Amino acid sequence: MKKISYILAFISLCIFIIISTNFKKPLFLKLDEAISDLFYGNKMIIAFHYLGSTSLIVAVALILLVILWFKQRNYRGMLFVLLTIAGGRVLNQIIKNVVERPRPEIADQITSFSFPSGHAMLSLLYLFTIAYLLAEVIVSKKKMIIVWLIAAMLSMLIGLSRIAESHHYPTDVIAGWTIAYSWFVLCAFWYEQRKTKFNKIKNNT
Repeated sequence: MKKISYILAFISLCIFIIISTNFKKPLFLKLDEAISDLFYGNKMIIAFHYLGSTSLIVAVALILLVILWFKQRNYRGMLFVLLTIAGGRVLNQIIKNVVERPRPEIADQITSFSFPSGHAMLSLLYLFTIAYLLAEVIVSKKKMIIVWLIAAMLSMLIGLSRIAESHHYPTDVIAGWTIAYSWFVLCAFWYEQRKTKFNKIKNNT
């Protein structure tokens, strides 16, 4: 990955830490209220909720694993998928149980904790993982940029759908995006280091 990715990952982590330690303060509460009022009830955005459902993410992860195993024999890629998506899921649950932030008060609300948003976090992870793996085989730089833009836009819309439905506070969603990006870059760094090491060993034999 480019150097800018690591810089952005560090900035994202800092933003996550700031939000996680300050979301109860008046400034952040006002931010939550203002953004929630902006997107609440938007049916067009709410529709993107389904792209972040657990069943879809699991299905996508399994498809990626099958492709990487049978077609490419890319075992490091398989572990990369498990680290980003499955590892991200575990990380999300750990943070939720540590922070224990209640969800917004609405009828028929989900009973799990709110911070950070699982939809925002896992949608970014699975979409960025797809984009990253596609970027390895796409020759055209223009097509690669389009793939990354689509992944980023869908991640944003899935996160916003949780605000539109009032299942999460906006700060939950922002925190989900930021910690997801930091985790993704960390996993990509591991993947690239292992790939470089393997290529060096291969070239020396």
